[in-house]
Amino acid sequence: MTVRPAAHPRLVLAALASCGVLVSVMQTLVVPLLPELPGLTHSKPADVSWLVTVTLLAGAVFTPLLGRAGDMYGKRRVLLIALSSMVVGSLLCAISSLLPVLILGRAFQGAAVAVVPLGISILRDELPPERVIPSIAMMSSTLGVGAAFGIPAATLVVKYANWHTMFWICLGLGLLDIAVVLLIVPESKVRTRGRFDVPGALGLSAFLVCLLLAVSKGSAWGWGSMRTLGLFGGAVVIVALWILFELRTSAPLVDLRVSARPAVLFTNLAALLIGFAFYANSLTTAQLVQEPTWTGYGLGASIVVSGLCLLPGGVAMVLLSPVSARISAARGPRFTLAVAAALMAVGYVVRLFTSENLIAIVAGATVVAAGTAVAYSALPALIMHAVPVTETAAANGLNTLMRTIGQAVCSAIVATVLTSVVATKDGQTAPTLSAYLIVFVIAGLAALVAVGLTLLIPARRALPVRDLELAEAGRTT
Repeated sequence: MTVRPAAHPRLVLAALASCGVLVSVMQTLVVPLLPELPGLTHSKPADVSWLVTVTLLAGAVFTPLLGRAGDMYGKRRVLLIALSSMVVGSLLCAISSLLPVLILGRAFQGAAVAVVPLGISILRDELPPERVIPSIAMMSSTLGVGAAFGIPAATLVVKYANWHTMFWICLGLGLLDIAVVLLIVPESKVRTRGRFDVPGALGLSAFLVCLLLAVSKGSAWGWGSMRTLGLFGGAVVIVALWILFELRTSAPLVDLRVSARPAVLFTNLAALLIGFAFYANSLTTAQLVQEPTWTGYGLGASIVVSGLCLLPGGVAMVLLSPVSARISAARGPRFTLAVAAALMAVGYVVRLFTSENLIAIVAGATVVAAGTAVAYSALPALIMHAVPVTETAAANGLNTLMRTIGQAVCSAIVATVLTSVVATKDGQTAPTLSAYLIVFVIAGLAALVAVGLTLLIPARRALPVRDLELAEAGRTT
């Protein structure tokens, strides 16, 4: 039986994209507030950092799990559960200044990242074939768009309002998104049969917690500490056992045989490196322009100015998502992803030579953001070409997970470099210019390796619209 097209494709896309932007904004919301939170919560800086770490962990754990649940039990239903989780988390953060409550709230918010792969899957199921590629390009890019707008928005709230206000705003927008989804977005009839793989879900969760906890906290705990090494060792053992189990079970959480196909494997590896290169741009730009002038390169900009430096990148992301879809339609998403990763590498070359001028810093950051928008738009198209329609949400969830892992590794490396290569004057310590240049070199190399991995993805001929309609109809019958 063929799945019926949505009655109002543009409204469905608008509803789902608004959800994606909101959960992406939520991810970066506390970043400008981190220097102030130890005083606001009467906690240590190391403890406050859990507000970022726990969101990352929850997103990594729940994205593939909710993606699989969406394939099996209904994507719209699970999407509403994810949005409800964000609303609960926003409420907890809005009503309390106690650090344990804030950490719990941020964990609930992190689980909502699954909204993006679920939204991509709904678009594939419900929209007419000729609208699918442009729509998923826009939906996927919301991960970058929201992050680019989230930091500037948060800096304005921190500067001019009570810090709880930003969580109340998220709460209200979350409730609005739930209402919009209920009114506009249909439930997909495409389902995967079988039982939910509970042991596989527990194993993957344990592996991700061990890995990302070690990566995120390794710099603070010490890379050679027993805690860090024990977590890395535990991750290796758990993932080995998990792979053996997933290969033998009849209905695995992650179909590793499909994931090992070159079209899927190289796309996911490229996604990891793209996530790394994107996050390095977000982490360094705002901090770079705030560095004190005594460093010789710092501009001493305010928190508001530093946040606004990311705004042009967010605008570029919004404008370039439709362009990415057109390139993919004409030349294929493989070509689009290669061009995007190369553009990100060029952006970091620009940043290597312009890190002491505000306009040039913004220009370099915007070039990287532009490449990110095009890359994020192309990734789900590559995944959708390579997996069965009944595994779309799970496969896109895994791809989103790879981006999250890339961001976690990036955060650890950036923190290590910026706290190790430092200068001191009159009791003040700050990263040297060399520290930032090291980060830009690493991120640029990550983007270049992503280009190489993309070229290893098997080429696929771009289909005319009529052929695409027939292919999609064949997959959904």
